[in-house]
Amino acid sequence: MATVYEEIFHWEDYLKYGTRQFFRKKECIYRQGNQGEGFYYLQKGLIRIVTETASGKENMLNIVIPNQLLGVQSLDHQTHFTTAIAVKNSVVYHFSSDEFRKLMILHPELFKLFSKSVIHKMKILLDRINLNALTSEQKLAVLLHNICDEFKNFEIPISQQDLACCTGLTRVTVYKVLKQWREAGIIGVDKRKYYIKKPDSLRNLVRC
Repeated sequence: MATVYEEIFHWEDYLKYGTRQFFRKKECIYRQGNQGEGFYYLQKGLIRIVTETASGKENMLNIVIPNQLLGVQSLDHQTHFTTAIAVKNSVVYHFSSDEFRKLMILHPELFKLFSKSVIHKMKILLDRINLNALTSEQKLAVLLHNICDEFKNFEIPISQQDLACCTGLTRVTVYKVLKQWREAGIIGVDKRKYYIKKPDSLRNLVRC
């Protein structure tokens, strides 16, 4: 079954309608509460999506990996209800609302992709809103389950440091959990890359 990001559309064909932007590590792409005007496509890098409480505390909701969209909730000029921060140096393309309307005229089939994307983002928001109440192991399981189950990718495309940044855990904690999972056969290591071997085990941890 194809996910929202496995449609037949190849975004490279549409990048000419967008504006290329570069964001350095830890730089903000858009901030919660600010008015948006369009959406973004991540071509290269890694971005984490967070919400901010009244006290300024961050709750991590999701990560965005290359070939995915972000900021689609502000396509109608509404304010952003999340903040997007680059975990790595990242290249994005911004599509303004006006350019999107042109795209819809030229490629009306894109409406299906955007509809699914919005539904997908709302599901992620609901699933991640209470992330800080989870244990360290559950936080990592939620993050990797997102990659494994939703994006059909059993290779972990980010480093231990990236996992720490995305979950708010220390690098030592991430290392200990991954070591425990490796010993349990949940994940494997090949040529310094991690692979999810038992996705069902991650699902069980998420549901605990």
